[in-house]
Order: sequence, then structure tokens, then C-alpha cells
Amino acid sequence: MLAILDYNAGNQTSVRRALDYLDIPCEITADPEKISASQGLIFPGVGAAGQAMDELRSNGLDNVLKDQVKAEKPLLGICVGCQILLDYCQENDTKALSVIPGECKLFDASLKDENGEPIRVPHMGWNSLNVKKTGDKLLTGVDPDAEFYFVHSYFPAPDEKYVIATTTYGMEFCSVLGREGLWAVQFHPEKSGRPGLMLLKNFFNHCQKVHNA
Repeated sequence: MLAILDYNAGNQTSVRRALDYLDIPCEITADPEKISASQGLIFPGVGAAGQAMDELRSNGLDNVLKDQVKAEKPLLGICVGCQILLDYCQENDTKALSVIPGECKLFDASLKDENGEPIRVPHMGWNSLNVKKTGDKLLTGVDPDAEFYFVHSYFPAPDEKYVIATTTYGMEFCSVLGREGLWAVQFHPEKSGRPGLMLLKNFFNHCQKVHNA
């Protein structure tokens, strides 16, 4: 069973729908015991980084999440759940979780797109990945030309060794980060059709393998 972290700042229901479609057992929960007993943890998020961190801290879920990472529980962060795994977010001047070294930065609206026009902030719509670490388990079987759905004004800038894939939007930014078993994506796999479902299935397959080892 996968636990979907419930902290009043996420897109938990849409993630659960995608997992239900894949027949992956899951539960939206804030219960530390259920989270600890799960095979893996999905950490979704929408909205502002500051509000998300406030919700986590008020419920003690920041420490629950860190404890699961220390215990090497597989984890997948999504959107804001990706950003606040870093040390710091410029949005709301937010001290984040420091699970992965790096910070989250605001897109510069003066950046230009491929046509020489100023980019629109937020970055909203479909975009592709430039895979930097081939063979990463999270992206197994994902078509190199696949596009994923993005909605964000801030982008993750982790330590370079954690960059798995990038995306171009006025600049090249990190869109998939982490290491084996600790992944985070800036886009919404649950809203990205077949490629997103493949990514979620890959995460669950890894969770099962670790759980049964």
C-alpha cells in the first residue's frame, strides 16, 4: 500500500484517482503509523511553499516525513511536494525540509521563449524532459518524447548530483531530482496521461521490490 500524505496542501485526490486507475492500493493519510507501515510515500502539493510548510509543522508531519526518509522509505514528491524537499524556497521566504540540498527559485519573467517572446509566469502546460541520468528507474519505459503537465512559478535548483532530468522554459531547469528511492518531480504525473501513469507505476514497482527484499 502507498501512503499519500494528507496535510491540507496537496492534490491528494487526483493522485489517488490515478493510482486507483492503475489498481495500486493506496490511502490518503496523516496517520504516522499508517505511513510507517506503507510500502512507499507520495508527497503531493499545490499552492504556496510557506503555507505547505506551516501545515506540515503544525501537524508534526515534517518530522514524520524526515523520519521516513531516514528509514529509507521510498518517497515521491510532486510539485510543491518536490520544492519543499529542498533547503529553502524563495516563495514566502520559506525554510524548507532540507531532505535534498538546494533551493527553489522564481522564474525571471524577462526570460525569452524559443520565439524570442517573454515567457509567461507561471509556466503552465505541457513540456518534455531532457534526461541527464539514463537508466533511472523512475523513468523506465517513458518515451523520450513524452510530455508532462506543469503548473508552477518557482523551479527547483538542487545540488547538481541530484539532477535526473531537466526541462526548458526560457532556461533549462531541473524537473526531476533525487536519487534511487527518493524522487521528486516538478510536474504533475497524475495529470500527465500515459507517461505520468508509467512514472507512478515505476515508483510502485520500486516500492514493492524494496518491501519484498
